[in-house]
Amino acid sequence: MLSLSAEQEMVVSSLEELAQNEFSDAAFSWDGDIPLENIELLADRGYLGLNISEEYGGGGMGEFEAMLSIEAVGQVCPDTAEYLYNQQMVAPRGIEMFGSDTVKDRYLPGVTAGEDAIAIAISEPEAGSDVGAMSTTVEEENGELVLNGEKVWVSNIPHASACVVWARFPDGLGSVIIDLDDNEDSVEIEQHYTNMANHTQTQFRMHDIVVPETHVLTRGKDGFKQQLQALNWERLGSATLSNAIGRCALDKALEYGQQREQFDQPIADFQGIEWKLADMVKELEASRSLTYRAALNAEEQGRIPDRMDASLAKLYSGEMVETVVSESLQVHGANGYQQGHALEYLHRLARGRRLAAGTDEIQKNQIAAALKRDGLPSLT
Repeated sequence: MLSLSAEQEMVVSSLEELAQNEFSDAAFSWDGDIPLENIELLADRGYLGLNISEEYGGGGMGEFEAMLSIEAVGQVCPDTAEYLYNQQMVAPRGIEMFGSDTVKDRYLPGVTAGEDAIAIAISEPEAGSDVGAMSTTVEEENGELVLNGEKVWVSNIPHASACVVWARFPDGLGSVIIDLDDNEDSVEIEQHYTNMANHTQTQFRMHDIVVPETHVLTRGKDGFKQQLQALNWERLGSATLSNAIGRCALDKALEYGQQREQFDQPIADFQGIEWKLADMVKELEASRSLTYRAALNAEEQGRIPDRMDASLAKLYSGEMVETVVSESLQVHGANGYQQGHALEYLHRLARGRRLAAGTDEIQKNQIAAALKRDGLPSLT
């Protein structure tokens, strides 16, 4: 189990109480919609952007505390936790890591106030896992930086005021942030579509968007390396969200198993169900250990996650949550297999965790590459 400081314990206990009291009744009614009233409440209480600097309205804490917040909320309301994940561990993390003061002053206060969201656009129709095949470009034209290209599978666009875009510069891969309101006429929405979890994702094309120098996040010989540093935080955030969903599913299996009676006893008293519960908690706690170890290691290394640590946590958590949710559904029997049941929604949510922020196969490639380059991880 985790050993937390008094401040960290307060964050967890306060958010658990808030989630149970305010989010639980409607937790499975959102079905992919952003629970804006929950986000507003989190912002009012100062729990949105825990890892964003205080000067931008954040909590001034680290990623470890932000991850604790995702898990504390997500065990009750996964949709609220997904928003926390996106606005603490994805685009805003990269902005604070690499953005200019101009960009941070303009966008981060809106994130911590719950008024704005920032999207991130990486994948393209012909460049998913193969980032090197990316065709979106930032070219220098008449002394200006001009962005053109197409992106797909972008979350949060209908609610976002800005979007971080990965693109190819003349000197290598990099990233910029574009204001969606200012560039409304230059961003062509090709389609909105819905994934299995009922989340809206967007495919859009960018036409001759002039990018101010202040809106360049990464570029040059270190640009891609810096992007991967930010992406590894996204992977650890994804692992945390998987752990939250897994904990939610396990809690429901335990509660149902103790309430549901067959053959004159609670089904949780049958050894077959006991073993399922034991295996579920084993997998969940192993995943949490990998995830939080990676975060703590990163904080000791200047808030830069180790690539193998991040990939191990992302890979294991994605496999874990699919297994745990499936076993929880099995404990519920036919009741859990109904449309509209919490387990049906958790099952759809869980499947996406093995795809977002890099597929299982990409994580295995990263792990194997690190093994061949650095050897086995240290015992200390």
